[in-house]
Amino acid sequence: MLIDTHCHLFMKPLCGDIDGVLKRAAAKGISAIIVPAVETGSWKSVAELSEYPSVYPALGLHPWCADEKLDTGMLGKLLIETGSVAVGEIGLDFKIDKPDRITQITVFRIQLDLAAELVLPVILHCRGAFDEMLSILSEKKYKGHITGVVHAFTRGVQLAERFLDLGFYIAFGGAVTRPRAKRARKSATNVPLDRILLETDAPSIGIDGIEPERVEPAHVAGIGESLAMLRGISFKEVAEQTTSNVRELFGIEI
Repeated sequence: MLIDTHCHLFMKPLCGDIDGVLKRAAAKGISAIIVPAVETGSWKSVAELSEYPSVYPALGLHPWCADEKLDTGMLGKLLIETGSVAVGEIGLDFKIDKPDRITQITVFRIQLDLAAELVLPVILHCRGAFDEMLSILSEKKYKGHITGVVHAFTRGVQLAERFLDLGFYIAFGGAVTRPRAKRARKSATNVPLDRILLETDAPSIGIDGIEPERVEPAHVAGIGESLAMLRGISFKEVAEQTTSNVRELFGIEI
């Protein structure tokens, strides 16, 4: 049993073959898929996908879309009504010029506050803003009150440890399948197994030998196999522990 903790099923080409994607995932032992929203327009699509028993929704506003009007009341209402397992995908991305940093930080804080209020974990996106994000998460109002996962982690061990110290989990995806991704692989080897999640981030990130647009939840099995190889443990141990981690963080009963 495996769980893909980050897949945008509402995006093309995945949305054109939902039944096929889910069938192929089940055949590979993927028992659940967490689908985070990105922009406000995707909230409805994610909510509709959650009608599938193996799909678990997460709603939030991605930093790329932080200049959209965020109706916090509506987001809170939908998080409850859809049974969302997290607020996400949210975060900071200073590799882009727009939305500006102040806007991103403001929207990020608003969603952290909502997550704390609803006692939900967060799914974090971060690029070029790790110090700023860690500074916010270390504030008294959030430290010990907010937990979640840093998704698609490809950075070094020391940075991972800073998130671990705050109680966060680290999610690894396609990077660990690529021999050249030495930094990501080293982190995947050193982060405690009981704090690791697996994800595809389909259709946004490729896997060794597979282009991003061809990646789907079934491929999380290959990511799990790569992690097992890197750590010198059995695939079964990786599957059991990462599934247990998902249950612990997101409260998913499978």
